[in-house]
Amino acid sequence: MSAANVPTASPLRTILLCFIVAILEGLDLQAVGVVAPAMAATFQLDSAALGWVFSAGLIGLLPGAVFGGWLADRFGRKRVLIGAVILFGLFSLLTAYSASYEQLLAARLFTGLGMGAALPILIALSSEVASAGLRNIAVSLTYCGVPLGGAIAALIGLFSVSGDWRLVFYVGGVAPLLIAVLLMLCLPDSRAYRGQALPLRDTSQALLGQGRGFATLLLWCSCFCTLTILYMLLNWLPTLLIERGLSRLDSSVIQVLFNIGGVLGTLLAGRLMDKGRALLAVLLAYLGMLAALVALGLVEQLEGLYLAGMLAGACAVGGQLILYALAPRIYPAHVRATGVGAAVAVGRLGSMGGPLLAGKLLAAGAGVSGLLLAVSPLVAIAAMSAAKLLKRDS
Repeated sequence: MSAANVPTASPLRTILLCFIVAILEGLDLQAVGVVAPAMAATFQLDSAALGWVFSAGLIGLLPGAVFGGWLADRFGRKRVLIGAVILFGLFSLLTAYSASYEQLLAARLFTGLGMGAALPILIALSSEVASAGLRNIAVSLTYCGVPLGGAIAALIGLFSVSGDWRLVFYVGGVAPLLIAVLLMLCLPDSRAYRGQALPLRDTSQALLGQGRGFATLLLWCSCFCTLTILYMLLNWLPTLLIERGLSRLDSSVIQVLFNIGGVLGTLLAGRLMDKGRALLAVLLAYLGMLAALVALGLVEQLEGLYLAGMLAGACAVGGQLILYALAPRIYPAHVRATGVGAAVAVGRLGSMGGPLLAGKLLAAGAGVSGLLLAVSPLVAIAAMSAAKLLKRDS
């Protein structure tokens, strides 16, 4: 589609539609954790088998991000986003209709493929539709839908909604299919899209050559470390808090606060970046992350743990937002979604590694404080990589 044929539309409408899709992603990402006990009982799964159900969706996110971004550069943001939303909606429904463990794994894998493909397109679209002075806040408004969807999932767990566990996936399947129709009717394609994407064999040179190699590696390093910590907390925080003696209700409250903090953190980080204070955003995010990890391991008062949980969410999710806001600025339009998708994919390696690392450290007897201390060097590496990337970008 040429620029002349792109329908005019308010940038706010595009950002709102991207935000809604991000909410659905965040809801589905944490839905399995919410219904895990009931799902395990239905399929008679032990902990190891249930772990593969968690991992199947995360495994699908990685190739989804890589190929979703490249397809969006080649065939258009709108077209591929709609396909991705239909894919994860359809397979979320099939999760509910799974009659065997094997079908459940396949459904979660393909749900992950769809969600993985959608995220880099949402980031690229929201970055391209906004004016230069509001580009970062546009990305943050879109991305804050992910922790907001996670908060909705956590609230479902907090209030222990009765009924069949499949209901969550009925909602998580039907809603994306309805939104896909809305995207067809209301979402314009990006003006930056020209249908000039490189062949897949040439994309590595485009990302790692032409003076962009070091910036790409810095982005990948910071994304990997940040998502390692973020997903370690998303997966293990309730268990760690219960091991510290908290009730399930209190740990669920902290999980909700973690996601609400993520929403606030993304908005603050985006606003600071648009005000030209990106380095301050990096310092606040990663120093705050260190403080939150220490507090979660050492603070005894419940109110202090509530605050630490919210701070951890604000800093971990906010730190990731900074990287997602920086990523589109590194690459020209014809490889922008591909570049963002590659960064998301590398980060997803961290999202898979974080929970596994935490499990091994806990099994080795590290304890809650030892675990949180052990991952603190990753915070420093992520912060230094992000700061260096900002210096190159300025």
